[in-house]
Amino acid sequence: MNKSYCVYIITNKRNGTLYIGITSNLPQRVMQHKSRAVPGFASRYGLDRLVWFEIHGEVNEAIAREKQLKGWNRAWKIKLIESANPQWNELDATIL
Repeated sequence: MNKSYCVYIITNKRNGTLYIGITSNLPQRVMQHKSRAVPGFASRYGLDRLVWFEIHGEVNEAIAREKQLKGWNRAWKIKLIESANPQWNELDATIL
């Protein structure tokens, strides 16, 4: 079985602060954000609501996408989230 890599966006509330990350284990990473197990930006701002993710088959593709999204302005990121998740529902249940 091939490994997959996820690029994801978490927030603290609708239209709140956004964090873009990459992981090879999305359920575990979301739980780390929720428990604030890893100190840093996401923990400092209480970012623990998964609102968007995208799966890639190759790590280099995921890294390139993460870099691309981090270079986007906020409006583009919000449009991306709302294209797949218009209500900003917490997507944790779909992956846990």
